[in-house]
Amino acid sequence: MQWLNLKLNFTLLIFILISSTCANSGRDPNGYLTYCPCMGRFGNQADHFLGSLAFAKALNRTLILPPWVEYRQGELRSRQVPFNAYFEVKPLLEYHRVLTMADFMWHLADDVWPESERVSFCYMERKSLQKEKNDPEKPNCHAKDGNPFGPFWDTFHIDFVRSEFYGPLHFDVHHSEVAAKWQANYPPETWPVLAFTGAPASFPVQLENCQLQKYLQWNSRYRDAAREFIREQLPRGAFVGLHLRNGIDWVRACEHVKDSQHLFASPQCLGYKNERGSLYPELCMPSKESIVRQLKRTIKNVRQTQPNNEIRSVFVASDSNHMIGELNSALSRMGISVHKLPEDDPYLDLAILGQSNHFIGNCISSYSAFVKRERDVYGFPSYFWGFPKEKDRQQTKAHEEL
Repeated sequence: MQWLNLKLNFTLLIFILISSTCANSGRDPNGYLTYCPCMGRFGNQADHFLGSLAFAKALNRTLILPPWVEYRQGELRSRQVPFNAYFEVKPLLEYHRVLTMADFMWHLADDVWPESERVSFCYMERKSLQKEKNDPEKPNCHAKDGNPFGPFWDTFHIDFVRSEFYGPLHFDVHHSEVAAKWQANYPPETWPVLAFTGAPASFPVQLENCQLQKYLQWNSRYRDAAREFIREQLPRGAFVGLHLRNGIDWVRACEHVKDSQHLFASPQCLGYKNERGSLYPELCMPSKESIVRQLKRTIKNVRQTQPNNEIRSVFVASDSNHMIGELNSALSRMGISVHKLPEDDPYLDLAILGQSNHFIGNCISSYSAFVKRERDVYGFPSYFWGFPKEKDRQQTKAHEEL
């Protein structure tokens, strides 16, 4: 089947060579902007991408689309996967000017950004992991120091001749006049390319930038593979998509709940000012019992409110334990089967979750947040594990019955 053959190592070269950006033949007089997506895995990088896209538009610079940074088990250096290996470039052009880094480096860099003029941007000095490189007389961004920083820029044979510290400027173009200050401090005639050591964006994604998700669309490979899996592997009828974040790294991350107002993507359910509540452990790491209980409740609610579109199956994406056995056992009397991909593919998982009739994700997870934003674009319903608290939910239900 097509979806079983989605292995990037056979097709990455094709995606690089046949770029959908229609590489520009002339330079953009307004300049360019790029960055290393060097914080976290895909969910974090996607948050940063939306913010960087908004920042590039505010500065009226073409955004050079960086490759996605991936980490493979057993490999010491990150892998850089072309942006369009997963997503279409053309829809982004409806919002702002973009082109892939491969297009820029191969067609424009020699003219626009010669090797002798490549400067790395960072807010303030970034210390090197190798102490002998740190010179108090010559502060540096050390843009290529460590993983994934070095491997990222090495992918395109980029070295920097010096560093530029842009502090106290920042990236919040929605609540200040900072864009004009960037343009005044770094005019494109003198600074044709702004290359940032990290993403010029906040994490989690700003509320104002969430709506940019509509321009980030899966390419035909992933879109078709998701549809094929749903059509061939799931029973006919509605299905619920679940994201279970329960790996050992997540268990450790959840220990910070007690000391935090916000954690990772928590504003997506609690609000950016905690207007919908405060953090609590079950929001980050729900118990198996509560997962089963909430899933059953969701299925029953759908049966009551949408009797002509009953849920027939459940699809699970997880970084560790998919709970297939527990969920199949819990749902067997309801005639509902539970499924997962036969081989791990977190991107195909995302594409399938985005197409589910109902979705339950982890409020704290930026991976779940990607799904939620995509579903919001199409008006699909989404829920979060443990939200609202069961006690609050029961009180609300009792109030409604009164």
